[in-house]
Amino acid sequence: MPQVSWQPSASFANLRRRAQILARLRAHFAAGQVLEVETPQLCLTTVSDPHLNSLYVPAAGYLQTSPEYAMKRLLAAGSGSIYQIAKVFRADEEGRWHNPEFTLLEWYRLGFSLDELIDDVAAVARLALGEVDSVRHRYRDLFRRHLDLDPLSCNISELAAVARRHIDIAFDDADRDTWLELLMSHVIEPRLGNDALCFVVDYPPSQAALARLRVDAEGQQVAARFELYYRGVELANGYHELLDAGEQRRRFAADLREREALGLPAIALDEKLLAALEHGLPDCSGVALGFDRLVMLAVGGDALDEVMAFPGSNR
Repeated sequence: MPQVSWQPSASFANLRRRAQILARLRAHFAAGQVLEVETPQLCLTTVSDPHLNSLYVPAAGYLQTSPEYAMKRLLAAGSGSIYQIAKVFRADEEGRWHNPEFTLLEWYRLGFSLDELIDDVAAVARLALGEVDSVRHRYRDLFRRHLDLDPLSCNISELAAVARRHIDIAFDDADRDTWLELLMSHVIEPRLGNDALCFVVDYPPSQAALARLRVDAEGQQVAARFELYYRGVELANGYHELLDAGEQRRRFAADLREREALGLPAIALDEKLLAALEHGLPDCSGVALGFDRLVMLAVGGDALDEVMAFPGSNR
């Protein structure tokens, strides 16, 4: 008979550590009176974001990239602060820090400012990582420091020229956010969070997604969102959540236009989410945190295979 590899990829020591961290997380949220919820991960529609590739199940719908839309429907219905530990799915994502099926910890705190949510995220991360400092950097300051470039005011040709100096790029033309994302992911991210939890705040308004816009200390409009990095790994993405249904519909429509320009499949808008926003989403801040990555860092691992029993490479 052929030799078949059936053993788990993760050690039982790491799987026990994973279970311990899950228990601590649940205790943390219970102490804060944050309700644990479950929402469907197979839905009729999915995110319109051109940079996320959802898995389609014929005659059933889409496996979700995040439980965000359904959780916001619960918030609008009066759930109060909630969290979910959800299995989510993204196509074409497999590697050292990616798996097509992974665990996302997502939570929403009513009445929390973005600063308060950042403090809460740091507390959650320390449940797994132990006592570790945290720092905050503005997106704009990181580009100025590491690339001598102002990402909010430079023109697209300047962005492209700087990107080509730092990265081996196989294409000639791209939009502004693609150049920014390339520079962020290839040049800046690997330098973040080596000794502390690193929160990056005040992203360009074009990258707001489902976050509000605000004006920073320099009078520049920015997205009220943050990302968390630790040891060069992106861990979390948080928003002061957008409440305006009309503005959200306009952003979704812009996503669909970009999808069409890129030759990507059209996605039907989630009208139930938009109806919930129209009904009224309470003032809240929310965050999605990659749980597998958090456990990987907690055990001193180098890849998700070390903390997942049966990752994509061992299904």
